[in-house]
Amino acid sequence: MNLAEVDASAWAELEGAAANPQSAFRYLNLCSVDAGGRPQARMVVLRRVDVGRRILEIHTDVRSPKWQEISANPLVTLLGFGPQPKLQLRLQGSAELHGPASESAAKAWSLLPGSTRSTYMGGPPGDEIGAPPASEAAVADAEGRAFFGVLIFRAETLDWFQLRHADNRRAVFAYDKLGALTSSRWVNP
Repeated sequence: MNLAEVDASAWAELEGAAANPQSAFRYLNLCSVDAGGRPQARMVVLRRVDVGRRILEIHTDVRSPKWQEISANPLVTLLGFGPQPKLQLRLQGSAELHGPASESAAKAWSLLPGSTRSTYMGGPPGDEIGAPPASEAAVADAEGRAFFGVLIFRAETLDWFQLRHADNRRAVFAYDKLGALTSSRWVNP
């Protein structure tokens, strides 16, 4: 594969993962930095991909620590690994947060099944189970919509790494703010 084919295949993997719950790239590791400067990582579900604009969409609870971390520092990394064909995708870029009142959140919420909506009904992420709600809004919004947010990740770079028996391969790609490929190169693994 040449560099253009590698780039296209990586984004095709991600696009397919957004539609296929069985894909290895459906669940990505989102890495941010907390207020103390410590790296934080957690698994998130890839919900939508816009290949042309190099955008990935993730849903989250606006009460979560990651929401606060990204509000303070929008530079994040997404990391995924597919066991076949032993492929790692590491994307670096920035995240935009769209809260419950936003058009993005309203549209995404309308497409969610009830079982997924119910995951936003409980108490704040990380709170002790059974603890009283942190605010009256938690009681008032039994649906959970008041806590639903959309994270729009815009990739600035993609580090593609494939483990192979004899010769591992690695390539790095960079994109502009509109998603156009601005550079690509093979690098040492």
